[in-house]
Amino acid sequence: MLRLKPKANARAIRRGAPWVFDNELVMDRRSKALTPGSIATLEDAERTPLATVAVNPASRIVGRVLDRDASAQIDDAWFTTRLRKALTLRDSVYDAPFYRLIHAEGDGLPGVVIDRFGDTCVVQPNAAWAEAHLEVLTDALVAVTGVSNVLKNAGGRGRALEGLDDVDAVLRGAAPDGPMPVQMNGATYMADLTGGQKTGLFYDQRDNQGFVARLAGGKTVLDVFTHVGGFGLAALAGGATRTLAVDGSAPALLLAEDGASRMNAADRFETRQGDAFAVMDALAAEDTRFDVVICDPPAFAPNKPALDKGLRAYERVARLAATLVAEDGYLVLCSCSHAADLNSFTGACLRGIGRSGRWAQLIHTGTAGPDHPLLPQLAESGYLKALVFRL
Repeated sequence: MLRLKPKANARAIRRGAPWVFDNELVMDRRSKALTPGSIATLEDAERTPLATVAVNPASRIVGRVLDRDASAQIDDAWFTTRLRKALTLRDSVYDAPFYRLIHAEGDGLPGVVIDRFGDTCVVQPNAAWAEAHLEVLTDALVAVTGVSNVLKNAGGRGRALEGLDDVDAVLRGAAPDGPMPVQMNGATYMADLTGGQKTGLFYDQRDNQGFVARLAGGKTVLDVFTHVGGFGLAALAGGATRTLAVDGSAPALLLAEDGASRMNAADRFETRQGDAFAVMDALAAEDTRFDVVICDPPAFAPNKPALDKGLRAYERVARLAATLVAEDGYLVLCSCSHAADLNSFTGACLRGIGRSGRWAQLIHTGTAGPDHPLLPQLAESGYLKALVFRL
């Protein structure tokens, strides 16, 4: 049992807020003794039951709301229902089983990310309760989706905050022998499910990459922070005459080159390994210009303490990238930092573009696709922003 303090906002929980912080709760000896990952009933200050929550007294987020039914049983049937609801949404949107199946709080499974790659699912249990219930979650996942292979990726940043390890595992079946080809927007991406970043591929930019592909026909493209090909391969599928992909990771660029080869577009695809800022400086010194420039960096502002520094980094990216865009060309600037909201990110981008001496039209604002549903009561679930400017 967990109980809110008298001044805590019980109304927010009733209206769908998914997190309960330590300073909102009566953390007495009994509450502090609850096992991380255990399930409890959340009560308001008058002891009226509010919800069923997952508990971790060692985390600042002590309670994660699992069900607004305070008597809910978190068992196989409960997991099956949540997974089926999530699968129904994806099946209505995508014609192939390659997508984010579970987007944590957005799909009612707080702290849990599941990406699907055909017959294989990669699970990130980033909260103690998910780790504690991983076996039943895996059983339900196999039953609902019919996949043969389930992998555990323990590389999520949140796991350390929950007191969890960083040990990956094969939960069902077997890991793939090597990178797996994934088709999106007419492009082929090679997803490394065991050695790549996150779960092996970022599905969240799919719709934004599709928009850029429509702009790229007959144009030259620079894709900075490309990872395994990101926007650059989508641009090739859209008819770009040449794409230069930049990333600091040599293994990621090799995967991008493999994807371009499988698309029969290797002759239009170049890579350059190095620090993104240094490469953009060098390209500017070479007086090189591109019709389309995309910058999709890692999270420069992963939390509020890093916000000011992160916004300065986004401004610098915008300034350097804008100098590389040809007249009437397009600049695509992205952020996956949930601490930087759309207004602050847009402001940083406009300051950078202004400092470059360019004039911009904002023609498109993008977010993550429908396989990354946003929980309106949790801003962090809508982390992705993509701005397309014409300069």
